[in-house]
Amino acid sequence: MQDSKISSKGPDWAPAVLKFAAVYNLIWGALTILLPEWSLGWLIAEQRLLALDPLTFVFWQCIGMIVGVYGLGYWAAAADPLRHWPIVLVGFLGKIFGPIGFLQGLWMETVPLTFGWTILANDILWWVPFGLILWHARAAAASPDRR
Repeated sequence: MQDSKISSKGPDWAPAVLKFAAVYNLIWGALTILLPEWSLGWLIAEQRLLALDPLTFVFWQCIGMIVGVYGLGYWAAAADPLRHWPIVLVGFLGKIFGPIGFLQGLWMETVPLTFGWTILANDILWWVPFGLILWHARAAAASPDRR
């Protein structure tokens, strides 16, 4: 017997989580692209911000573009999270590799600790819900009803 809170499209909460992730990513991406100085200003001290090479802002805007594109993918995946599990997987992997890159930057002293706020909000916050969606997708793929 199937749990009433899990449909053939996954847990009832999964589409809402993916839509929320989509909106969050689209807003974060847009702010980063349109206002790179402002968005970086939340993360690093003003004197360090003023000393940044202009190319840093271009790279920051590119990160914003990538985050925004993820938002479009999450919105599409929300229609059927189990069917579109590869989109969720790509997002989940990005949310694992982002913190790894952050830790490497801390180790090499090229990234300030304050960047950790973006890691919490953009990555770690999403580990459990994305992981659960992927777990449900794996369980659905292995179910006898599917064969």
